[in-house]
Amino acid sequence: MTQAMDERAVAAPTTEPTPPSQRAGLPRQTVAETPAAESAPVGRPPRLLVLDGLRLGAALMVVGYHLVGDKIGVWQPSAATAFGPLHSVAKYGFLGVQLFFVISGFVICMSAWGRSLGDFFVSRVVRLYPAYWFAVLVATGVLVAVPRGVDLKVRDVLGNLTMMQEFLGIRHLDLSYWTLTVEMTFYILFAVIVTRGLTYRGVVAFCAIWTVASLIVPKFGNQGFTNVVAAGYSSYFIAGIALYLTYRFGPNLLLWSIVGLSWLIAITRLPSLAQARDVSFVPTAVIVTGFFLVMAAVALNLFSWVRWRWVATAGALTYPLYLIHQTVGLAVIERLQAHLSPWLLITALVASLLVAAWLIHRFVERPASRWMKRQLSDSLRQLRTTR
Repeated sequence: MTQAMDERAVAAPTTEPTPPSQRAGLPRQTVAETPAAESAPVGRPPRLLVLDGLRLGAALMVVGYHLVGDKIGVWQPSAATAFGPLHSVAKYGFLGVQLFFVISGFVICMSAWGRSLGDFFVSRVVRLYPAYWFAVLVATGVLVAVPRGVDLKVRDVLGNLTMMQEFLGIRHLDLSYWTLTVEMTFYILFAVIVTRGLTYRGVVAFCAIWTVASLIVPKFGNQGFTNVVAAGYSSYFIAGIALYLTYRFGPNLLLWSIVGLSWLIAITRLPSLAQARDVSFVPTAVIVTGFFLVMAAVALNLFSWVRWRWVATAGALTYPLYLIHQTVGLAVIERLQAHLSPWLLITALVASLLVAAWLIHRFVERPASRWMKRQLSDSLRQLRTTR
Protein backbone atom coordinates (compact mmCIF):
# COMPACT_ATOMS: atom_id res chain seq x y z
CA MET A 1 0.00 0.00 0.00
CA THR A 2 0.83 2.46 0.62
CA GLN A 3 2.94 2.38 0.99
CA ALA A 4 4.29 3.45 -1.38
CA MET A 5 5.57 5.83 1.16
CA ASP A 6 9.25 5.51 1.89
CA GLU A 7 10.85 8.05 -0.42
CA ARG A 8 12.75 11.14 0.57
CA ALA A 9 11.66 14.48 -0.76
CA VAL A 10 13.55 16.23 -3.52
CA ALA A 11 14.42 19.70 -2.38
CA ALA A 12 13.72 22.38 -4.95
CA PRO A 13 14.00 26.15 -4.88
CA THR A 14 10.66 27.73 -4.22
CA THR A 15 9.30 31.07 -5.28
CA GLU A 16 7.01 31.25 -2.27
CA PRO A 17 7.85 33.81 0.44
CA THR A 18 9.40 32.38 3.57
CA PRO A 19 6.90 32.82 6.43
CA PRO A 20 8.04 34.35 9.72
CA SER A 21 7.44 31.07 11.54
CA GLN A 22 10.01 29.39 9.33
CA ARG A 23 12.56 32.14 9.87
CA ALA A 24 12.05 31.57 13.58
CA GLY A 25 13.50 28.08 13.14
CA LEU A 26 10.30 26.02 12.94
CA PRO A 27 9.71 23.50 10.10
CA ARG A 28 12.31 23.68 7.35
CA GLN A 29 12.21 24.40 3.66
CA THR A 30 15.79 23.70 2.63
CA VAL A 31 18.15 20.85 3.30
CA ALA A 32 20.70 23.11 4.94
CA GLU A 33 18.21 24.07 7.64
CA THR A 34 17.39 20.50 8.65
CA PRO A 35 19.08 18.76 11.61
CA ALA A 36 20.43 15.78 9.69
CA ALA A 37 21.27 17.60 6.48
CA GLU A 38 24.93 16.65 6.65
CA SER A 39 24.01 12.95 6.32
CA ALA A 40 21.52 13.40 3.50
CA PRO A 41 22.45 13.18 -0.18
CA VAL A 42 22.90 16.53 -1.92
CA GLY A 43 19.56 17.91 -3.05
CA ARG A 44 17.53 15.75 -0.70
CA PRO A 45 16.24 16.54 2.76
CA PRO A 46 16.87 13.87 5.41
CA ARG A 47 14.58 10.91 5.75
CA LEU A 48 11.94 11.27 8.43
CA LEU A 49 12.61 7.99 10.18
CA VAL A 50 9.61 8.39 12.46
CA LEU A 51 7.37 7.86 9.41
CA ASP A 52 8.96 4.46 8.83
CA GLY A 53 8.13 3.48 12.39
CA LEU A 54 4.58 4.75 12.04
CA ARG A 55 4.13 2.85 8.79
CA LEU A 56 5.24 -0.41 10.38
CA GLY A 57 2.96 0.25 13.35
CA ALA A 58 0.04 0.82 10.98
CA ALA A 59 0.85 -2.39 9.11
CA LEU A 60 0.99 -4.40 12.32
CA MET A 61 -2.39 -2.95 13.33
CA VAL A 62 -3.88 -4.28 10.09
CA VAL A 63 -2.13 -7.63 10.54
CA GLY A 64 -3.60 -7.87 14.04
CA TYR A 65 -7.05 -7.00 12.74
CA HIS A 66 -7.06 -9.71 10.09
CA LEU A 67 -5.29 -12.48 12.00
CA VAL A 68 -6.40 -11.87 15.60
CA GLY A 69 -9.49 -9.72 15.13
CA ASP A 70 -10.49 -12.37 12.53
CA LYS A 71 -13.72 -11.07 10.97
CA ILE A 72 -13.71 -14.06 8.63
CA GLY A 73 -13.89 -16.62 11.45
CA VAL A 74 -10.92 -18.83 10.60
CA TRP A 75 -10.07 -19.53 14.25
CA GLN A 76 -12.00 -22.40 15.84
CA PRO A 77 -14.05 -22.09 17.91
CA SER A 78 -13.35 -18.33 17.72
CA ALA A 79 -10.58 -15.75 17.94
CA ALA A 80 -12.29 -14.23 20.97
CA THR A 81 -11.98 -17.55 22.78
CA ALA A 82 -8.37 -17.99 21.72
CA PHE A 83 -7.09 -14.50 22.50
CA GLY A 84 -9.54 -12.88 24.93
CA PRO A 85 -8.73 -9.17 25.52
CA LEU A 86 -6.19 -9.09 22.67
CA HIS A 87 -8.99 -9.94 20.26
CA SER A 88 -11.04 -7.00 21.58
CA VAL A 89 -8.12 -4.65 20.96
CA ALA A 90 -7.22 -6.15 17.57
CA LYS A 91 -10.74 -5.44 16.30
CA TYR A 92 -9.71 -1.79 16.00
CA GLY A 93 -6.67 -2.63 13.89
CA PHE A 94 -8.50 -1.79 10.67
CA LEU A 95 -7.82 1.85 11.54
CA GLY A 96 -4.20 1.31 10.58
CA VAL A 97 -5.41 1.99 7.03
CA GLN A 98 -6.49 5.50 8.04
CA LEU A 99 -3.02 6.16 9.42
CA PHE A 100 -1.52 4.85 6.17
CA PHE A 101 -3.58 7.36 4.21
CA VAL A 102 -2.49 10.34 6.34
CA ILE A 103 1.16 9.29 6.00
CA SER A 104 0.65 8.80 2.26
CA GLY A 105 -0.64 12.36 1.81
CA PHE A 106 2.41 13.67 3.69
CA VAL A 107 5.03 11.55 1.94
CA ILE A 108 3.68 11.66 -1.61
CA CYS A 109 3.58 15.45 -1.46
CA MET A 110 7.11 15.42 -0.06
CA SER A 111 8.50 13.00 -2.64
CA ALA A 112 6.79 14.72 -5.60
CA TRP A 113 8.07 18.20 -4.76
CA GLY A 114 10.41 19.40 -7.50
CA ARG A 115 9.72 16.41 -9.73
CA SER A 116 8.27 16.30 -13.20
CA LEU A 117 5.19 14.25 -14.01
CA GLY A 118 7.41 11.62 -15.65
CA ASP A 119 9.60 11.33 -12.57
CA PHE A 120 6.49 11.09 -10.38
CA PHE A 121 5.09 8.33 -12.60
CA VAL A 122 8.34 6.35 -12.51
CA SER A 123 8.66 6.68 -8.74
CA ARG A 124 5.14 5.34 -8.17
CA VAL A 125 5.45 2.44 -10.60
CA VAL A 126 8.80 1.19 -9.31
CA ARG A 127 7.62 1.54 -5.72
CA LEU A 128 4.28 -0.20 -6.11
CA TYR A 129 4.52 -2.93 -8.70
CA PRO A 130 7.52 -5.26 -8.09
CA ALA A 131 6.48 -6.40 -4.62
CA TYR A 132 2.83 -6.37 -5.66
CA TRP A 133 3.35 -8.65 -8.65
CA PHE A 134 5.20 -11.10 -6.45
CA ALA A 135 2.44 -10.93 -3.83
CA VAL A 136 -0.23 -11.65 -6.47
CA LEU A 137 1.67 -14.76 -7.52
CA VAL A 138 1.99 -15.83 -3.89
CA ALA A 139 -1.73 -15.26 -3.30
CA THR A 140 -2.52 -17.27 -6.42
CA GLY A 141 -0.40 -20.18 -5.20
CA VAL A 142 -1.99 -20.08 -1.75
CA LEU A 143 -5.53 -19.99 -3.16
CA VAL A 144 -4.74 -22.95 -5.40
CA ALA A 145 -3.25 -24.93 -2.50
CA VAL A 146 -5.88 -23.86 0.04
CA PRO A 147 -8.98 -22.93 -2.00
CA ARG A 148 -11.22 -22.01 0.98
CA GLY A 149 -14.25 -21.98 -1.34
CA VAL A 150 -12.66 -19.59 -3.85
CA ASP A 151 -13.29 -20.34 -7.52
CA LEU A 152 -10.05 -18.96 -8.92
CA LYS A 153 -9.99 -18.04 -12.61
CA VAL A 154 -7.12 -17.03 -14.86
CA ARG A 155 -9.00 -13.80 -15.52
CA ASP A 156 -8.85 -12.97 -11.82
CA VAL A 157 -5.08 -13.42 -11.70
CA LEU A 158 -4.43 -11.41 -14.86
CA GLY A 159 -6.74 -8.64 -13.74
CA ASN A 160 -5.06 -8.40 -10.35
CA LEU A 161 -1.63 -8.12 -11.96
CA THR A 162 -2.72 -4.76 -13.38
CA MET A 163 -3.56 -3.42 -9.88
CA MET A 164 -6.67 -2.01 -11.57
CA GLN A 165 -8.92 -4.97 -10.89
CA GLU A 166 -11.57 -2.89 -9.16
CA PHE A 167 -11.87 -0.65 -12.22
CA LEU A 168 -12.11 -3.78 -14.38
CA GLY A 169 -14.87 -5.30 -12.25
CA ILE A 170 -12.63 -8.14 -11.06
CA ARG A 171 -12.46 -9.21 -7.43
CA HIS A 172 -9.31 -8.76 -5.37
CA LEU A 173 -7.30 -11.95 -4.86
CA ASP A 174 -6.44 -10.58 -1.41
CA LEU A 175 -9.05 -8.38 0.27
CA SER A 176 -6.31 -6.04 1.51
CA TYR A 177 -5.75 -4.86 -2.06
CA TRP A 178 -8.77 -2.52 -1.95
CA THR A 179 -6.60 0.15 -0.35
CA LEU A 180 -4.33 0.15 -3.39
CA THR A 181 -7.28 1.29 -5.49
CA VAL A 182 -7.78 4.23 -3.13
CA GLU A 183 -4.06 5.02 -3.27
CA MET A 184 -4.11 4.83 -7.06
CA THR A 185 -7.01 7.30 -7.15
CA PHE A 186 -5.03 9.69 -4.97
CA TYR A 187 -1.98 9.43 -7.23
CA ILE A 188 -4.04 10.17 -10.34
CA LEU A 189 -5.66 13.22 -8.74
CA PHE A 190 -2.37 14.49 -7.37
CA ALA A 191 -0.67 13.99 -10.74
CA VAL A 192 -2.85 16.81 -12.08
CA ILE A 193 -0.97 19.41 -10.03
CA VAL A 194 2.37 17.63 -10.38
CA THR A 195 2.02 18.32 -14.11
CA ARG A 196 2.20 22.06 -13.44
CA GLY A 197 4.87 21.76 -10.77
CA LEU A 198 4.10 21.80 -7.07
CA THR A 199 3.86 25.16 -5.36
CA TYR A 200 2.55 26.14 -1.95
CA ARG A 201 -0.39 27.99 -3.48
CA GLY A 202 -1.23 25.22 -5.93
CA VAL A 203 -1.18 22.46 -3.30
CA VAL A 204 -3.36 24.47 -0.92
CA ALA A 205 -5.83 25.03 -3.78
CA PHE A 206 -5.76 21.29 -4.52
CA CYS A 207 -6.64 20.51 -0.88
CA ALA A 208 -9.53 22.98 -0.97
CA ILE A 209 -10.94 21.74 -4.28
CA TRP A 210 -10.65 18.07 -3.30
CA THR A 211 -12.36 18.73 0.04
CA VAL A 212 -15.29 20.48 -1.63
CA ALA A 213 -15.58 17.78 -4.30
CA SER A 214 -15.54 15.04 -1.65
CA LEU A 215 -18.45 16.70 0.15
CA ILE A 216 -20.55 17.59 -2.89
CA VAL A 217 -20.10 14.68 -5.31
CA PRO A 218 -21.66 11.97 -3.04
CA LYS A 219 -24.84 14.08 -2.86
CA PHE A 220 -25.52 13.30 -6.51
CA GLY A 221 -25.83 9.61 -5.63
CA ASN A 222 -23.44 8.38 -8.31
CA GLN A 223 -21.11 5.81 -6.75
CA GLY A 224 -18.72 5.96 -9.68
CA PHE A 225 -18.04 9.67 -9.27
CA THR A 226 -17.87 9.22 -5.51
CA ASN A 227 -15.11 6.65 -6.01
CA VAL A 228 -13.31 8.95 -8.46
CA VAL A 229 -12.84 11.58 -5.74
CA ALA A 230 -12.23 8.93 -3.04
CA ALA A 231 -14.82 10.75 -0.95
CA GLY A 232 -14.75 8.33 1.96
CA TYR A 233 -11.01 8.68 2.55
CA SER A 234 -9.96 12.00 0.98
CA SER A 235 -9.87 13.81 4.33
CA TYR A 236 -6.95 11.65 5.50
CA PHE A 237 -4.85 12.33 2.40
CA ILE A 238 -5.69 16.04 2.52
CA ALA A 239 -4.68 16.26 6.17
CA GLY A 240 -1.38 14.56 5.33
CA ILE A 241 -0.72 17.01 2.49
CA ALA A 242 -1.46 20.03 4.69
CA LEU A 243 0.77 18.64 7.41
CA TYR A 244 3.62 18.30 4.94
CA LEU A 245 3.14 21.94 3.94
CA THR A 246 3.31 22.76 7.64
CA TYR A 247 6.57 20.82 7.91
CA ARG A 248 8.08 22.45 4.82
CA PHE A 249 6.86 26.05 5.12
CA GLY A 250 5.94 26.45 8.77
CA PRO A 251 2.58 26.41 10.57
CA ASN A 252 -0.13 28.98 9.98
CA LEU A 253 -3.85 29.29 10.57
CA LEU A 254 -4.78 28.30 7.01
CA LEU A 255 -2.89 25.00 7.14
CA TRP A 256 -4.16 24.14 10.61
CA SER A 257 -7.69 24.94 9.38
CA ILE A 258 -7.30 22.43 6.55
CA VAL A 259 -6.07 19.81 9.00
CA GLY A 260 -8.82 20.61 11.51
CA LEU A 261 -11.56 20.47 8.87
CA SER A 262 -10.19 17.17 7.58
CA TRP A 263 -10.24 15.79 11.13
CA LEU A 264 -13.85 16.91 11.63
CA ILE A 265 -14.91 15.32 8.35
CA ALA A 266 -13.12 12.09 9.26
CA ILE A 267 -14.74 11.96 12.71
CA THR A 268 -18.25 12.60 11.39
CA ARG A 269 -17.83 9.71 8.95
CA LEU A 270 -16.58 7.29 11.60
CA PRO A 271 -19.92 6.20 13.16
CA SER A 272 -20.99 4.33 10.03
CA LEU A 273 -17.54 2.78 9.70
CA ALA A 274 -17.51 1.72 13.36
CA GLN A 275 -20.95 0.18 12.94
CA ALA A 276 -19.86 -1.72 9.83
CA ARG A 277 -16.83 -3.08 11.69
CA ASP A 278 -18.85 -3.89 14.81
CA VAL A 279 -16.77 -1.71 17.15
CA SER A 280 -17.55 1.23 19.42
CA PHE A 281 -17.45 4.76 18.04
CA VAL A 282 -15.65 6.45 20.96
CA PRO A 283 -12.47 4.32 20.89
CA THR A 284 -12.47 4.59 17.10
CA ALA A 285 -12.63 8.39 17.27
CA VAL A 286 -9.93 8.50 19.95
CA ILE A 287 -7.57 6.38 17.86
CA VAL A 288 -8.09 8.44 14.70
CA THR A 289 -7.64 11.66 16.69
CA GLY A 290 -4.40 10.22 18.03
CA PHE A 291 -3.21 9.64 14.47
CA PHE A 292 -3.84 13.29 13.59
CA LEU A 293 -2.03 14.48 16.72
CA VAL A 294 1.01 12.27 16.11
CA MET A 295 1.25 13.42 12.49
CA ALA A 296 0.91 17.04 13.63
CA ALA A 297 3.88 16.42 15.92
CA VAL A 298 5.80 15.05 12.91
CA ALA A 299 4.93 18.21 10.96
CA LEU A 300 6.28 20.33 13.80
CA ASN A 301 9.49 18.28 13.72
CA LEU A 302 9.02 17.04 17.28
CA PHE A 303 10.39 13.61 16.32
CA SER A 304 13.73 14.80 14.97
CA TRP A 305 15.36 12.78 17.76
CA VAL A 306 14.28 9.52 16.06
CA ARG A 307 17.49 8.62 14.21
CA TRP A 308 17.86 4.87 14.66
CA ARG A 309 18.78 3.48 11.25
CA TRP A 310 17.05 0.19 11.96
CA VAL A 311 13.72 2.04 11.80
CA ALA A 312 14.26 2.55 8.07
CA THR A 313 14.77 -1.19 7.65
CA ALA A 314 11.64 -1.86 9.68
CA GLY A 315 9.70 0.58 7.52
CA ALA A 316 10.89 -1.21 4.37
CA LEU A 317 9.03 -4.32 5.55
CA THR A 318 5.71 -2.50 5.63
CA TYR A 319 4.56 -2.83 2.04
CA PRO A 320 5.50 -6.51 1.47
CA LEU A 321 4.05 -7.38 4.88
CA TYR A 322 0.79 -5.65 4.05
CA LEU A 323 0.56 -7.41 0.68
CA ILE A 324 1.06 -10.99 1.88
CA HIS A 325 -0.22 -11.14 5.46
CA GLN A 326 -3.91 -11.83 4.94
CA THR A 327 -4.07 -14.57 2.33
CA VAL A 328 -0.93 -16.33 3.59
CA GLY A 329 -1.70 -15.78 7.27
CA LEU A 330 -5.25 -17.08 7.16
CA ALA A 331 -4.19 -20.16 5.17
CA VAL A 332 -1.47 -20.97 7.71
CA ILE A 333 -3.87 -20.54 10.63
CA GLU A 334 -6.43 -22.78 8.96
CA ARG A 335 -3.87 -25.54 8.42
CA LEU A 336 -1.88 -25.38 11.67
CA GLN A 337 -4.26 -24.30 14.44
CA ALA A 338 -5.09 -27.90 15.25
CA HIS A 339 -1.40 -28.62 15.91
CA LEU A 340 -0.20 -25.52 17.82
CA SER A 341 -1.55 -23.38 20.62
CA PRO A 342 -3.12 -20.10 19.37
CA TRP A 343 -0.50 -17.90 21.08
CA LEU A 344 2.44 -19.92 19.78
CA LEU A 345 0.96 -20.04 16.30
CA ILE A 346 0.24 -16.31 16.03
CA THR A 347 3.67 -15.38 17.42
CA ALA A 348 5.49 -17.69 15.01
CA LEU A 349 3.26 -16.61 12.15
CA VAL A 350 3.82 -12.86 12.58
CA ALA A 351 7.57 -13.40 12.99
CA SER A 352 7.63 -15.51 9.83
CA LEU A 353 5.64 -12.92 7.91
CA LEU A 354 8.13 -10.22 8.93
CA VAL A 355 11.04 -12.38 7.76
CA ALA A 356 9.23 -13.11 4.50
CA ALA A 357 8.57 -9.39 4.04
CA TRP A 358 12.28 -8.64 4.46
CA LEU A 359 13.21 -11.34 1.95
CA ILE A 360 10.72 -9.94 -0.58
CA HIS A 361 12.10 -6.45 -0.05
CA ARG A 362 15.72 -7.53 -0.29
CA PHE A 363 15.60 -10.04 -3.15
CA VAL A 364 12.52 -9.02 -5.17
CA GLU A 365 11.56 -5.42 -4.55
CA ARG A 366 14.96 -3.72 -4.49
CA PRO A 367 16.59 -5.36 -7.54
CA ALA A 368 13.41 -5.23 -9.62
CA SER A 369 12.80 -1.58 -8.70
CA ARG A 370 16.34 -0.60 -9.70
CA TRP A 371 15.99 -2.32 -13.06
CA MET A 372 12.54 -0.88 -13.74
CA LYS A 373 13.67 2.62 -12.79
CA ARG A 374 16.54 2.51 -15.27
CA GLN A 375 14.34 1.15 -18.05
CA LEU A 376 11.45 3.54 -17.47
CA SER A 377 13.75 6.54 -17.14
CA ASP A 378 15.40 5.65 -20.45
CA SER A 379 11.96 5.19 -22.03
CA LEU A 380 10.80 8.62 -20.85
CA ARG A 381 14.03 10.21 -22.03
CA GLN A 382 13.47 8.72 -25.46
CA LEU A 383 9.85 9.92 -25.39
CA ARG A 384 11.00 13.48 -24.69
CA THR A 385 13.75 13.57 -27.31
CA THR A 386 12.44 11.45 -30.21
CA ARG A 387 10.52 13.34 -32.90
